[in-house]
Amino acid sequence: MSSVLFFIAAIGVLAGAIGVVVLRNPLYCVLALVVHLVALAVLFLLLRAEFVAAIQVVIYAGAVMVLYVFVVAYVGGEAETIGARLRSAGPTGAALRRAGVILAAALLVELLIALLGTGLSAIDGHGAGYTPGPQAYGTPAYIGKLLLTRFLLAFEIASFLLLIAAVGGVVLAGRSTGAVRDAGDAPARGDAPPALAVPPPPELRSAGSMAEGVGGSV
Repeated sequence: MSSVLFFIAAIGVLAGAIGVVVLRNPLYCVLALVVHLVALAVLFLLLRAEFVAAIQVVIYAGAVMVLYVFVVAYVGGEAETIGARLRSAGPTGAALRRAGVILAAALLVELLIALLGTGLSAIDGHGAGYTPGPQAYGTPAYIGKLLLTRFLLAFEIASFLLLIAAVGGVVLAGRSTGAVRDAGDAPARGDAPPALAVPPPPELRSAGSMAEGVGGSV
C-alpha cells in the first residue's frame, strides 16, 4: 500500500510542478502549486516526518497559498506574456532567454546529481529506522536543531528570499494600481496642483461666496 501511495504522490508532485511552469493562467498556476505541496506532504508522511507534513499543509498549502492568491488577484494578468515581451525586446531579450536556458540546464544537472547520488546509494537499503522519542527523526526538536546548527545559512537565505518576494509583490501591486509612480512623474516640491478655472454658478455670484473671494475659481 505504501508503494502505491508513493507513486501516486510522486505523480502529483511532478504534475503540479509542471503545471506551475506550463499553465498560463496565474490562478491555475497557484492551484497546481497547491497540488504539488499536498503531494509533498504525503511523501513526508511516508518518510515518517509527521511534523513536516503538517507544516507543509498548514503553512505552505494554506497560508502561503492564500497570500499568492491575493497577489495574483491584486496584480492581475497582463495582456502580453513574458515570452512575447522577451521576443520584442530584440538583442537584450534574446540574451535573457539564453541566460535562462543556461541557468535552467545548470539547475537540472545539479538536481540530477543530487537525486542520483542519494537515490542509487539507497536502493539496497530500507531507509532510516523508526525510533520514537523527542529527538527522533522528523520531530520539532530534531528539525529545530538542524535549522539552527547544520542548515543555519540556508535557513537564513531562504528567509531573505521570502522577504524579497513579499516586497516585490507589494511593488508590483502598487505599480498595477498606480500607487507607485516613477520619479519623473512626481510633481516638484513646492509646486501646487493647478486650479480648475470653473466659473461659479449664478446663484453664488449674486449672493457672494468664498468662491468670489479666491478669484472666482474652484
